[in-house]
Amino acid sequence: MAATSAFAIHTNPAARVWTHEGSRAKNEGTVLTFHTSLPDYNRTPLHSLESVAQSLKLGHVLVKDESSRFGLPSFKILGASWAVYRAVGWHLGLPVAEGQIAIAELGAKARRAELEIVTATEGNCGRAVARMARYMGLKARVWVPGFMGEETRALIRSEGAEVVVKEDASYDDLVPIVSEEAEDRDTILIFDVGFEGYTDIPKYFVQGYGTMLAEADQQVLQATGQKAATHAIVPCGAGSVAESVTAHYKAPGRTSRAAIIAVEPTDAACLQASLKAGKSVTVQTRETIMNGLNCGTLSTTAWPVLKDGIDASVTISDAEAHTSLQELKAASITSGPCGAAALAALRSVCADDKMRATLGLDEHSVVVLYCTEGPREYAIPR
Repeated sequence: MAATSAFAIHTNPAARVWTHEGSRAKNEGTVLTFHTSLPDYNRTPLHSLESVAQSLKLGHVLVKDESSRFGLPSFKILGASWAVYRAVGWHLGLPVAEGQIAIAELGAKARRAELEIVTATEGNCGRAVARMARYMGLKARVWVPGFMGEETRALIRSEGAEVVVKEDASYDDLVPIVSEEAEDRDTILIFDVGFEGYTDIPKYFVQGYGTMLAEADQQVLQATGQKAATHAIVPCGAGSVAESVTAHYKAPGRTSRAAIIAVEPTDAACLQASLKAGKSVTVQTRETIMNGLNCGTLSTTAWPVLKDGIDASVTISDAEAHTSLQELKAASITSGPCGAAALAALRSVCADDKMRATLGLDEHSVVVLYCTEGPREYAIPR
């Protein structure tokens, strides 16, 4: 089927020379070691889309495939595991910043203290939090909006979590509700988005995603004959993974920088609206098959990095996401609509000669697409 285009782009020329000040390399090494200690650690694959690269006249188009991470259909467990571990350690007053306490030992101490975890989700993140709680033997309550399908709710319950459904609520609506519950019940609040008074745990999510990026750096060099990425395309919801990708590729001392292109659904484009406004703004969202990107407000911790470091913001339609998903499927890459969004964004940008030139996309480019979720049920757009 032909995809109906809702393509819009906003560019930020100043991002080309911006550098993120932070200790990315040290954090990524610590977190990677932590992740390798967890059950079922696996390095996710990097696929080459040679036919796409040829048709778009690019050097390489590579897909970092996060469709199965620790047996879950999303990269979210990377952030959730590190965030839960750090949060539990902090509540117990234990030193865990370097990953020095095994999760079994930390879980035993947390159970004796009767610690519990609460979060809210539209899908993958809540299940990831529940999985880490299960690894540590802790109780977890996961609030979900009423529009979430029963199949997704059942998957969260399969991790041992209690699922609380709030009808007629969006993810943004759930944040203050769950925050109040955590305070009233003295439970550990786990969100991957920052807001006033809540900034530390979202930073741990961002650090956790560094494992995906450290893996990708090595895999890209192997796949290209030692050529580093020149462009990275990442989906953006509330902004945490986009923040992590941006900070990684624009870290100080990095020998090769990459232009960062963020992609959002047309019906939930809070990043693009914020970039155009020059400040973080909230947008009214509508239903989209890219559920995990259906966020009307950016994380307060992500916005400063995205504002300065994103080279281009692209919006796509549900039809474009679906078409790209089918293209990945034909290449034997299983993906959900959020994961296919990066390919849709690349095709949209490359179809615009002016934007292609502005972003430096040419026959020497090494483009990494971050495919952030595995296959799931959704209503095929008409």
